[in-house]
Amino acid sequence: MRRSSLRARRARTFGVAALAIALAAPTVSGVAAGSEEPLNATIRRTAYGTPHILASDYAGLGYGYGYAFAEDNLCEMADDYVTVSARRSYYFGPDAGYVSWANGVQPTNLESDFFWQKIIDEGTIEQILGQAPPNGPRREVREIARGYVAGYNKYLSHTEAEGIPDLRCKGKEWVRPITEIDVYRRFFQLMLFASSGALMREVVAAAPPDPTEFLPTTSNASVMAALRHWDGSGLPGSGAKSVGSNAYGLGKDATSNGRGMVLGNPHFPWVGPERFYQFQLTIPGKMNASGAGLFGAPLVLIGHTDNVAWSHTVSTAWRFTPYELTLVPGDPTEYVYDGRRERMTSRDVTVEAREPDGTFTERTHRFWDTRFGPLIVGIRATDSPAGPVNIFNWTPTTAYAIRDANTHLRALNQFFEMDHAQSVEELKAATDRNQGIPWVNTMSADSAGRAYYGDHSVVPHVTDDQIRTCAASPVAQAVWQLARLPILDGSRPGCEWGSDRDAVVPGIFGPSHLPILFRTDYVHNANDSYWLSNPHHPLEGYPMIIGDERTQRSLRTRVGLRMVEDRLAGLDGRLGNRFELATLQEVAFENRQYAGELLRDDAIQMCETNPTMSDVADACPVVAAWDAHDNLNSAGSVLFRRFVQRALGIDGLYTNQFDYRDPVNTPNGLNIANPQVWDAFRSAVADLRDSGIPLDAMLGEYQYRLLADGARIPIHGGPGELGNFNAIYAANDWVPGEGYPDVNYGSSFVMSVQFTDDGPVGGTWLTYSESTNPDSPHYADQTPLFSAKVWVSERFSEGEIAADPLLHTTVL
Repeated sequence: MRRSSLRARRARTFGVAALAIALAAPTVSGVAAGSEEPLNATIRRTAYGTPHILASDYAGLGYGYGYAFAEDNLCEMADDYVTVSARRSYYFGPDAGYVSWANGVQPTNLESDFFWQKIIDEGTIEQILGQAPPNGPRREVREIARGYVAGYNKYLSHTEAEGIPDLRCKGKEWVRPITEIDVYRRFFQLMLFASSGALMREVVAAAPPDPTEFLPTTSNASVMAALRHWDGSGLPGSGAKSVGSNAYGLGKDATSNGRGMVLGNPHFPWVGPERFYQFQLTIPGKMNASGAGLFGAPLVLIGHTDNVAWSHTVSTAWRFTPYELTLVPGDPTEYVYDGRRERMTSRDVTVEAREPDGTFTERTHRFWDTRFGPLIVGIRATDSPAGPVNIFNWTPTTAYAIRDANTHLRALNQFFEMDHAQSVEELKAATDRNQGIPWVNTMSADSAGRAYYGDHSVVPHVTDDQIRTCAASPVAQAVWQLARLPILDGSRPGCEWGSDRDAVVPGIFGPSHLPILFRTDYVHNANDSYWLSNPHHPLEGYPMIIGDERTQRSLRTRVGLRMVEDRLAGLDGRLGNRFELATLQEVAFENRQYAGELLRDDAIQMCETNPTMSDVADACPVVAAWDAHDNLNSAGSVLFRRFVQRALGIDGLYTNQFDYRDPVNTPNGLNIANPQVWDAFRSAVADLRDSGIPLDAMLGEYQYRLLADGARIPIHGGPGELGNFNAIYAANDWVPGEGYPDVNYGSSFVMSVQFTDDGPVGGTWLTYSESTNPDSPHYADQTPLFSAKVWVSERFSEGEIAADPLLHTTVL
């Protein structure tokens, strides 16, 4: 009843406050592209440029968001619209390329264009748009997209007279008005982030071999030899799983006021189009969601409404499976399926490319497809004694195709409904209906004090029995053991993906087979599997393709659990010290380094008592004085990081091994009798000495964000694999003489929210700030706040927005 009355009070106050602001604000008129229907929106920018979009309908929300977003980030987004339109070779040349910092793919422009031109030629997006919900967008979502296009284009037209303020793309021919299909292609790009989008180079590389030749370097023997040295790198998601986010959902038993709290801490790029953008979307009495979304996604992906908050972390589940094809002898474009020959299909795509002399030529590429999906060649094991060897090859006898579960746009409906939810039950119901979360876990809590975890994502319906019987070839078995990726037998119908009655499309697991958990204390995830979302209630018995159980957790998962358990544990072992909002903020960013907590004391003993280490004796007191944190003033942090980064790959590092009955605390104990551990410590000392960096250097002097004008902002935190909850990564892992310059990945949009009797209150950071334009006042204005751990107070209610002394309002 309290929740309902609160929503009613807010609905009554919206109209008056909004009208007063609108009457006092400057106006920019506009209509939707290709439509005579006028669009209206009010953009209220509060401190640090955060836009709060107020409109009377969904098209108006998109209109306001599109204008504000283009004002802040036009160059990055215009560049990405070139990508999904398959026009990079035309504007930038075929041989140049780009890096997607989110999934590690580094295609040439020509490779990228071929990949996207195939999607365009096949009409993939248009086919999806022709479907009814949940597989096609809801009417309201289409209205948001329509408005977004109009707002983005309105900003372009508004700057025609003086030109785009961002000098990086001012006057560039590739900055153009967009259409609705551009918006959907961008969202489709995000769907493919952890599957075929990260394999675009492998898809483009697939070409049939000459059936009369056989290359020894691609034999099974070479592949098997390479696999013995392979760490699984190169597979979609392998990088994301190590750096991909933390989140807590705290229930009533863990909070001071008995209402829910959420901490969202996604680790994503600080550069490029996979940055987050912070905003609020409000239609009085109908929708009120605040948070952030990835660039070009005009919906709140991580955030809260009046009564429920949520965040996401990258899930361990696979979104695709390779199929191993047995080819027909003498014809590498035919394969055997169910005892019969089946011919691959081919498609030629053509793109325009700008040559060095400024002329244009046509470039054509042939793709090959199967009943499962496109052929792939690649994923290299780089540490093989014989040199780099492809794991997936197309030989005269064998080829590999991939089937991708995330070729959909259901996430648009998914997040639209989440942006309207008012409880964790409503949040889960939205997921059950749409089944559109592409590659993340969800942690949530509501004003009633319920916490919720779900790996309610899109997962191929591959059972454990299928993995045992269909991933049977030597290569498939080796890849499963090393990377837990099932390569299925493409010749047997029994190895096709299955289906569930409660799944919205064939081939994926329905909600009844996915791990979920409701709690009144807490839920947590830091990119390990669902198993230990709460150590008091392990989730077990789910398909192996979703994740592993009873296996060692990462140091970041362990420190995340340790932080909340340490806070909540009373002297009697029951819940004691409950969380205030300030406590949650402090705990999440106190920058404990769990590797240091586990190993430092043993390292000191090794350093002080091992007579063979007298040459590094001056490092012993530095380690002893280090506070086992990665704060700006943590002296010795750089030294210990270099040691641990070398030590974590050592076999027999720990004296006490993993025990699934005590997964938060094991393994532990540094094996100081292992000579490799001694060498790792000596090498760390040598790194600093050779670089002229003091052994007791403070982290803030050697880890920083480098701005466009050369200014440096020191950044706290550190690599997640060392047990840093606040995962932070530099563009180069280690630069001799400099340390860790130019942070470009890690904690991004950080949200802390607590529900109260008067509604949600919270603090946020957008660590890299709202705008990518170096000349914008909001280019780096939040980064010093993150550096100093000064939270930005969220302004959610109409009264809070109106009271902001820096409020600037524009009526469109």
